[in-house]
Parts: sequence; structure tokens; C-alpha cells
Amino acid sequence: MTDTLSPRTADLPAQWNPGEVEGRLYEGWVQAGYFTADVTSEKPPYSIVIPPPNVTGSLHIGHAFQHTLMDALCRRRRMQGYEVLWLPGMDHASIAVHALVERALTAEGTSRRELGREKFVERTWEWKAEYGGKILDQMRRLGDGVDWSRERFTMDEKSNAAVRTIFKRLYDDGLIYRAERMVNWSPELRSVLSDVEVDHKEVEGELVSIRYGDGADAVVVATTRVETMLGDTAVAVHPDDERYRHLVGKEIELPLVGRMLKVVADEHVDPSFGTGAVKVTPAHDPNDFEIGRRHGLPMPTIMDETGKIAGSGTEFDGMDRFEARVKVREALAAQGRIVAEKRPYLHSVGHASRGKFEPIEPRLSLQWFVKVGPLAKAAGDAVRSGDVVVHPKELEPRWFGWVDNMHDWCISRQLWWGHRIPVWYGPDGEQLCLGPDEEPPAGWAQDEDVLDTWFSSALWPFSTLGWPDKTPDLERFYPTSVLLTGYDIIFFWVARMMMFGLYAMDGARPFDTIVLTGLVRDQYGKKMSKTVGNTVDPLEWMDAYGTDATRFALARVANPGTDAPIGEDNVAAARNFGTKLWNATRFALSAGASTALPLPSSPTDADAWILGRLREVAEQNDALMDDFQFAKAAEGLYHFAWDEFCSWYIELAKPQLADPATADGTRAVLGHVLDALLRMLHPTMPFITEAMWQALTGGESIVVAPWPTDAGSPVEAGAARRMTDLQKLVTEVRRFRTEQRVPDRKGVASRIVGLDAAGLGGHVGAITSLVRLEPPGDGFSPTATVEVVLAGGTVHVELDTSGAIDVAAERTRLGRDLAAAQKELEQAAKKLGNPKFVEKAPADVVDGIRARSAAASADVERLTARLAALPDA
Repeated sequence: MTDTLSPRTADLPAQWNPGEVEGRLYEGWVQAGYFTADVTSEKPPYSIVIPPPNVTGSLHIGHAFQHTLMDALCRRRRMQGYEVLWLPGMDHASIAVHALVERALTAEGTSRRELGREKFVERTWEWKAEYGGKILDQMRRLGDGVDWSRERFTMDEKSNAAVRTIFKRLYDDGLIYRAERMVNWSPELRSVLSDVEVDHKEVEGELVSIRYGDGADAVVVATTRVETMLGDTAVAVHPDDERYRHLVGKEIELPLVGRMLKVVADEHVDPSFGTGAVKVTPAHDPNDFEIGRRHGLPMPTIMDETGKIAGSGTEFDGMDRFEARVKVREALAAQGRIVAEKRPYLHSVGHASRGKFEPIEPRLSLQWFVKVGPLAKAAGDAVRSGDVVVHPKELEPRWFGWVDNMHDWCISRQLWWGHRIPVWYGPDGEQLCLGPDEEPPAGWAQDEDVLDTWFSSALWPFSTLGWPDKTPDLERFYPTSVLLTGYDIIFFWVARMMMFGLYAMDGARPFDTIVLTGLVRDQYGKKMSKTVGNTVDPLEWMDAYGTDATRFALARVANPGTDAPIGEDNVAAARNFGTKLWNATRFALSAGASTALPLPSSPTDADAWILGRLREVAEQNDALMDDFQFAKAAEGLYHFAWDEFCSWYIELAKPQLADPATADGTRAVLGHVLDALLRMLHPTMPFITEAMWQALTGGESIVVAPWPTDAGSPVEAGAARRMTDLQKLVTEVRRFRTEQRVPDRKGVASRIVGLDAAGLGGHVGAITSLVRLEPPGDGFSPTATVEVVLAGGTVHVELDTSGAIDVAAERTRLGRDLAAAQKELEQAAKKLGNPKFVEKAPADVVDGIRARSAAASADVERLTARLAALPDA
């Protein structure tokens, strides 16, 4: 073991101090090379593609959630003997970085256009070097076991080669084209935005009804964007609408502009909505654009890239769109063209999620597109065939709903930071697409636009492994094993990786399994929002409670495909769990627990029971982790560790450790169970388990320890039954003491009857120790009896509480138990008194109810007698 890792000590400190240990442990793991994948290894490969965080980003709760789960998968597979590659990297985040650098330039009194493209890009690289990548350091803080030697960036040299290669291949195959289409336009950024960069929200506007034409040819249309009427080229009505049939094919004058508008019949129009007539502005509305294409309408653009009216030939040219909205309405009102105004009018408006959150402008623009039809079909077929598995399966319809109805993808952006489109134009309008090793002819100019960020990130599963070259990494680790991500980006990233992966890799899928998580929400299940003030900084939780507590709390709410509510109470509970384990391990070490000792050949009931439970829990944990049931796996380990190992076995181990005949066997069992338990907990709680495991075993590191495949022993039914009975008996006596307010440390004289018959004769010492019972002694006079029906028989615990008993409380307790027994008896009698039930129900069911009836009848008789024997209060 290297000095960078925590040395083995005979003991553990009294408290676990994560802030003092976590960083040192992590750097030790990295220096030891535990996370570096060996491409020459003969181990089976296991690789995970990390959703590359934005270079502008910092660790938020969603990152912490998904990275915890990915790291848990990788750590477990590494311990299971796989050659694991979890490759880190960042996305260049074109729009986000662009906005940040432009903001810095504005503060300096300049702009990107004054700076020029070349110097702006240089400045952006400088910004990336100085400020980018903060999240990578935070990933180390979280304990991400990624291979730092293979770190990538979506704009590094290798990624650039991959982008140009696939662009040219798609271009040459006719799957990339340039055309005028309707897009989301940001006047602030002067660029197209993808759908993922547009947030829709309800806003209060106004619905203005305008009369076009006069007399019998008048038509009333309504709009929330009055200024766009300057670009109208038609009025559309439904072909079956009798009100307007006489107008179809005619022309009416456009107010303020004087242009003649054609009246067209189109089935898109809803005759029952409003007046049944709609204005058609093909260059500024997506639905109108489609009407314009169907009817061959002119498509004049009346708004420039900054959102100002331009080219309308009216007095409104040069006005900002919002100013023009007011002025156009006023001018129409002055002409008597306003029929009605509805204010406020609530409607949904798309806003740019970056920058100033401005309303986006639908705009006809010349852009580059990917023809997604054949690519999307392949992505759908890969899941339909079972070649790629979507987990949970219930989310498959969401996948098909997207890939089966995908529109062509606009990939060009009017920005300067990003992968520049590899197309050059000649002096006579020629067009040439060049690959990474090709040079354009002299005098040709490259396209000004850059590619959508999602274009390069869609190549991530194979470009990071060296594609387009046939590298050893690509041969070894592609297809990747698992893609784990939130269901919210299945459309924008996952589907595009699938399309490009299948296309570039000749039909080879980019990943075997798509694991979809939900979104992290607050403890009340509400969406986290800065506006609401319920967001969480995971780094604050890590500072306060430690990384392990934060990770375990996140894993404990990670149910497949469903949102994950979490609050600080969850993390505090996880911290308490870690403390419980720490104290248990310290006890075991002080008792001489060892993994070197052989398990006892003749185990006690307690030993056999805990070893059997360990075997069951390990098998359940494996099945749950293989099914990505992180929450259930964490919950199972939590309850086994706390409720069974700590609360029962350790207490039962104390008298066994005092007996030379069982001491060594108990030390071996303590060591064996703790060893396996810590290894199973390691994927979600890496730091604290490393410290405890090294102290327990003296091993090099739990990171490279083998996964427990044969933990514990087969369940021994007799021992399991006796331990269940013992726990029930002890629990009932403890409950009696609590209800009678007998102090925990006060010994109570007692006599136990029926232990031998119940098969618990060998456990008298353990039972009396666990519930502070003392021998009856001379003159023993019981004042109360606790009767417990066990699988092996009924046990009576006679107690001399010497005046400590609360008669009223005991009467209440017995009365409650009597009421429950009477209710059970009544329910059984009702069913057994129904001839149809007795005739039709399976015989074993009827026999079971009869047995319950007999037991309830005995309970009623026993409890009634107990109540009668109580002294007056």
C-alpha cells in the first residue's frame, strides 16, 4: 500500500472527519492508477459515457445525483473484475460561453463585433483556460472514479477532426442540406436557438382583432403580435367555411402597407376558433410558413437579426419589435381597423433560456439541417429489436414518440465559438465541403456559422475513443455499456447520439443500455427553482455532512425513471448511518474482529442467522443493482446494517465474545460480515468504507477489493426461526418496560417459563442480558406477566416490578391487544360464516383463516384473564 493511502491502524479515531480525509484518499486512488483503464487487459470491458458538463458549469444537485449513480456502477464493476473506463470531459457550451464572454466585453466597453472573429475566439479560449473546468475539480470532490488520463473536450483537436469527418460523410450522403426554414431566433444573440434552449412560459399579452378590407369583402383576424401584420401575404380560411367561400381566390388590401393579400382556403384553419379567418405571415410563424409553402405565397422578412422592423417599406422600419407592436396598433386604431382588444390575454411564449431570457422570434432563415428521417428510423429500430434496452421499459413510449416524429435538425448557429461549418464558397457561388485533412482552393471563403453544440456532443461515445481512427480504445470499449442520464434530455442528446453512433459506426449501437433517471426535486416533491428559492448546493451538504452522506442520500431516492425528492433531513440521516457503521466497526476492532480467522464450523444460532441474512442481502443487492434499482439496493443495505447487524448481532455477540468457546468464532463472523457489508456499501459511500475496510483488513484499498460473491452462508432454517422468536420475545418485553416506564438500566427480577419448549433454552443468557432481567431470588412475587406467542411455543415472562408497574398503562396496553384480537376473531368468523366463501375459496386459504380464528380466540381468553388479574389502579 502506498503512503498516499490511509495506513492500517489498530483502531479508528473516535469520530469520522470527512473533510480531513476525503481529499487525501481520492488523490491516493488517482495516483495509484485505480481509475485508469488498461486497454491491453484481458478483463471484460465496461465503459460509461459521461454526459459532458458545460465548461461554464459548476456542480449542481442534478450532477451530484447522476454522477453518484454512474460512479456506483463503475466502482461495483471494477470490484467485479471488469476493465472499467469512465471517461471525463466537458462540453464547449457554445451559447453559454458566448454570452459570458460577450458580457465581459460589454463591461470593458467593447463588443465581439468590434473585436472581430479571430480575436474574439482567442479571447474565448483564454476565458476557458482561466475559468472553465471548475466542475472537474468538483467531480474529484464528489469521488468520481473517472480516468483523468483520457480527459476530453468537445472542441479539442481530436473532436474537431471527428466533427469534420462526420459532417462531410453526412453531406456527401445527402443527409445535410441548406435551406430556408422557420427557426427559433434570438435577437440578443443574433442566432438560431435549438428547442432545448427555449423555455415556454405563460405571459400576459393582448389579443387584437383587426379588420382587413371593407364592406362585403371585409375579414376580421386576431393576433397577439400586431407588428407581424407588416409581413402578411395572405388571409386563410377553411375550405368548408360558408362564410368566406365567396372570398377564396380574391384579394384584399393589407392595412398600413397597401399590399394586396390573397384569400386562400387551407384545412389547417379551425373555423370554430375566433372569426375562422387567420392572417398569414410565412416568414414569422411556423404554421404560417407551412401554409405559405402549400400555396406558393411570398415570404418577405420584415424583421432583421436584432429584432428591429426592416424591409417593410413603412414608417415602422428601424423600430424595435416591441415598440413597433404599440405603434402599429395605434396606427390601425387611427384608421378604425381595430375591432376589439382583449387585455390581458394569457398565452404561451417561447423565451431564450440563455442571456436575458428574451422572447424568441420565429423567423424564416437560411440554415443548415440534418435530414433525420433514415437516422431516426435506425434509432427507433435499435430499441424495437432489443439491441438497445431502455430502462425502465415504461419510458420506451417516450423514446418512440420522439424518434418516430422527429423533424429535420437545424445544426447551424450564428455564433463564433464552436465548430465552424466545414463548407467553403467559391467566387462564382460554388460550394465545397471539406474533411479534416483537406484544404480549400485559394480565395474560397468558409461558411460563417458554427455547429449546434449538440452536434459535437452527439459524437461523444465514439469520438472520445479516437474515432475516426480505429484506435485500441475504440476497439476495446465501444459500444459503451451504459448511458445513464435524465429523461429530460432523451430527445436532445440521447437520440442524437444513437443516430450518429449507428451511422458512423456502421450500425454498431453507441451503448447497450439507456438508464433514465428522474429529476431531483425538493423534499416536498416540488421542482427546484432559483425563483422559488428551493435549490440545493450539494457542495454545502458535502461540507456539512460529508461526501458519503450526500451520495448515500441521493442513491436512496434513486428509483428508475421517477423524480427524486430529497432534503437536508435525508442527508443528516445518511450521516447518522455512517456514524452507526463507524461505531460498529470500532467495536468490532476493539473486540478483535478479523477476516483472517476461519468462520466457525459449529456456529451459534446468532452466527448462523447473521451469515444467512448476509447471503440473502448480498444476493438481493446484486439483483437490484443489475436492474439499476439504486434506491432499493441502498435501502436493503441500510436496514441490514442498522436493524440486524448493529441492533441485534453486535448485542448478541457481546456475551459470545466473553465465552472462550465462542469468542474466536464471533470475531471471525464480525470480521466476515463487516468486510462484505463495507464492500457492498463502497460504490455509494466510497470514502468512509475505505477507511473502515483498511482498518479491518489491512488490505491495499477497497477500490480494488473483489466484490463479495459468496458472502455469508446458506440460510439455516432452524437458527433463523429461533432468532426471529428471540427478537420477538425481546421486543415485547422491551415494549412492556417502555410502557411501564421502567428505566432502561434498571434490572427487573423475573422468571421465564417455556423457553425450552420454544427452542430458546440455550439463549437464556442473551435474553436476560438484552432486556435487563435478573434471577427471581427468594420471595419472588411477580406483579405482571408478558406472554409472547412464538413459532416454537408460548413463552411467559413473569416480572416483579416492585411497585414500578403502571397499572393504568398496563390495563391500556392489554385492552388495546384485546381489541385487536377481538377484531381478528370477528373478521375470521364473518368469512367462515359465509357458505359461498367456504365452498369456493382454496382449501389452504380456508384452513389458514380457521387457524387465525383459533389463535385469536386463545388470545381473547388469555388477555381477558390478564385484565381480570390486574390490581385496581
